[in-house]
Amino acid sequence: MSRADVCVVACAEAFRGDGEILAAGIGGAVTVLAARLARLTFEPDLLTHDGVCLLTGDVPALGETPQVVEGWLPFREHLWLVLNGRRHVMLGASQIDRHGNTNISCVGDWARPKAQLLGVRGAPGNTRCDPTSYWIPKHSARVFVPEVDMVSGLGTDRGAYELRRVVTNLAVLDLGGPGGAMRLVSVHPGVSVADVVAATGFELAGAGDDVPRTREPTEEELRVLDRLDPGRLREREVAG
Repeated sequence: MSRADVCVVACAEAFRGDGEILAAGIGGAVTVLAARLARLTFEPDLLTHDGVCLLTGDVPALGETPQVVEGWLPFREHLWLVLNGRRHVMLGASQIDRHGNTNISCVGDWARPKAQLLGVRGAPGNTRCDPTSYWIPKHSARVFVPEVDMVSGLGTDRGAYELRRVVTNLAVLDLGGPGGAMRLVSVHPGVSVADVVAATGFELAGAGDDVPRTREPTEEELRVLDRLDPGRLREREVAG
């Protein structure tokens, strides 16, 4: 078992209880694996897709084409799911603050940024209409900031629909603190609460409590992960 295995399972847990909605992992191997792992283990009604426009009947390994197709999901239908709350997306973020506002647009002053990033993309609609979670592969004070330079995805103080989980290479967090603030839920094996606090640029709710350890994968989950990711691409995505 590796830290990457723990992270994928922690991300998969964000989809627990979702039922028959589209589980969309965006931005890397870990999020895609999380949605597929959840479907193959504890959340079989989830809808998963090939990353383009096919709903997958079977659940292929990374880089493989599905052999069974459940349906066609063109962009207009995908947008219908988003606008009607029928998708749970797991996104990335260049910056995230204590209320879960995220930035994927620019670093520095908006009028003259130090770095231009992706733009807001679908983050406003995702966070206003659907359950949203985040995967942050490198937990640091440069990412977890007191205030984001630009709001791309909405936080709990700006009307987010539901921010479910924030999973990082160090810990699992949610927005269940006072006033919708970020709260430490668990630390990964080998990580201390002090490690997480030192890597966060604002005060975390729950950090002074007896914080549990993130659960480890079961043997079945490890077998499924090795089938879905035989090249262990997940390892390349997890810092530390």
